[in-house]
Amino acid sequence: MKLKTKIHLFSTLLMLIILTLTNVGIYFLFEKMGHQTEYNQLLIRSKELTTSLSKMTEQMDARTIVRAYLPSNGVIQIVDEKGKQKVKSSVPELEKEKFDINPKERYTIGDFNGTQTMSIRVPAIWTNGEVVQVEMVQVLEELERSMQLLKLILFGVTVVAMIPITASSITLGRIVTQPIEKLTKTMSESQKSGTYEKINVSVEGKDELAQMGRTFNDMMEQLEQNYKKQEQFVSNASHELKTPLTVIESYSRLLSRQGFDNRAVAEEAVNAIISESVRMKEMIAQMLELAKSNGPLTFEFSEIEIHSLVEQVIQPMRHAYARNFSLEGSPPVKAMTDENRLKQLLFILLDNARKYSDGDIKTIIQAHEDSTEISVMDFGNGIAEEHLPHIFDRFYRIDKDRNRKTGGTGLGLAIAKEIAEGLGAELKIESIVGMGTTIRILIPKN
Repeated sequence: MKLKTKIHLFSTLLMLIILTLTNVGIYFLFEKMGHQTEYNQLLIRSKELTTSLSKMTEQMDARTIVRAYLPSNGVIQIVDEKGKQKVKSSVPELEKEKFDINPKERYTIGDFNGTQTMSIRVPAIWTNGEVVQVEMVQVLEELERSMQLLKLILFGVTVVAMIPITASSITLGRIVTQPIEKLTKTMSESQKSGTYEKINVSVEGKDELAQMGRTFNDMMEQLEQNYKKQEQFVSNASHELKTPLTVIESYSRLLSRQGFDNRAVAEEAVNAIISESVRMKEMIAQMLELAKSNGPLTFEFSEIEIHSLVEQVIQPMRHAYARNFSLEGSPPVKAMTDENRLKQLLFILLDNARKYSDGDIKTIIQAHEDSTEISVMDFGNGIAEEHLPHIFDRFYRIDKDRNRKTGGTGLGLAIAKEIAEGLGAELKIESIVGMGTTIRILIPKN
């Protein structure tokens, strides 16, 4: 069964139940009000009768007095304390009928030939001073006819009301299911075509259905972007790995042909193979790191003394590359960050500065009111302005020739950006051609 049909049936059934319960409530309320009205009329009639009986003498005919207060379709009888009948007056069809009266209730509802009866009992004083009970019974024919008419009216109202209820439930079903049908259709088209289709959603819509549509469109857009990034990543990775493998293969063939007889050729081939192997190993390691960063990175934040952390990163690089890595800034400078991730970020930036410059590399630590700033400065060739917006893109190359000589893979700064985002830090790059490049890490206080 379709959702639209389910909504239609459910809403129709629900409204029918509500309408039925309302009508039942109206019916019983009207019946109770009718009983109260009949009771008041009987009570007034019985009080008038008891007043007349109190004025009656022994010479008067009690039956005549009682007959004067007889209901149009009812019974009046007077009984003594032992229940013995003194006087009875009734319409002919009720002459032989007996009606039980509950003395604990104001009135008793009985039945006569399928029609309700109402009975009441009130005390009175007989001519000899004896206390008697006046029992008055009324067949509720008028009320019964009114209740039958009310049944017909309520049934008619229910039937007539079901027409707009059914129409509104159909409309409601369409309103609710139309966006879902659009969503299902769009998803089916996307599955068949392999594209990322979107649905038309009103920009001004603020209800849950419009929000669902916008969320779906955002999700499809994000999936499309991620797919394109993945496609580009695989394409670039294949291209980048193809080059070192081609170099290794060509030098291996050269070594196989001439290397055993020519030492210079052998040394050149072995050095090239080692260089490309190291470069490929580094590239694979960085690609794996990037692949991990596409998933949820884990961070353990704690208060770190930044000056000593930077010194721990710089010290081994001084020995490894015999370069002047200087550090400026007075300790202590503390910040809430992940120690290992920040070290990884600094290694990438410092190694990048080392590769593309020959002189000193300077690191400056500054504490601001709302952030801690770590600047890594090199004095190399610098980067042209048109390259700066793309510098953190994966596999982006400013100068492929220079990257190959320095062993660059185009992945380091992309990894750095991923780590910085995970740390909640901001990376800013400034560069002037011929003067050098500065990359700033801004770690927020909170």
